Amino acid sequence: MRTGIITAFIILSGTIGTAQAADPQPQLTVKVAQLTLETALKMAAASIEDCRKAGYSVAVTVVDRDGAAQVSERDTLAAPVALKISAEKAYTSAMFQSKGTDLEKFPGRGALGTADAGLLFAGGSVPINVGGYIYGAIGVSGTPSGALDEQCAQAGLDAVNDDLAMQ
Repeated sequence: MRTGIITAFIILSGTIGTAQAADPQPQLTVKVAQLTLETALKMAAASIEDCRKAGYSVAVTVVDRDGAAQVSERDTLAAPVALKISAEKAYTSAMFQSKGTDLEKFPGRGALGTADAGLLFAGGSVPINVGGYIYGAIGVSGTPSGALDEQCAQAGLDAVNDDLAMQ
């Protein structure tokens, strides 16, 4: 019996040792994809243009993967408060990697929304996830509904999606 246990231990030890030997050195850094300013500006401009075509003046914010604003633009006649709202929508979308319309249904949004963390669980944002990279999110505010805001945000992403996917 004792020989069987020792044999099993040796076999198991050899398996573990082999697994450890095949395991490469732990990775010491992480490479993060970041949008250029020009790309973020192109996204914001495309979002605003799409809303203009539909007859709306909006504000747009493009944030990086950490939720930090890269670009904030407000169309001429958009309400000043729309800029703050677009930033909160974009930040929330980046933090949860979800569209704003999906986040409206998020069960924990009540408690998180009152935490004053800059979160806004409302339609009008899209995450920027292309080619396996998480870049951030786009938030739009100023149309009569979150769904319309989100269409304009999607137009901003669509303006650069193919170029990002080819990288």
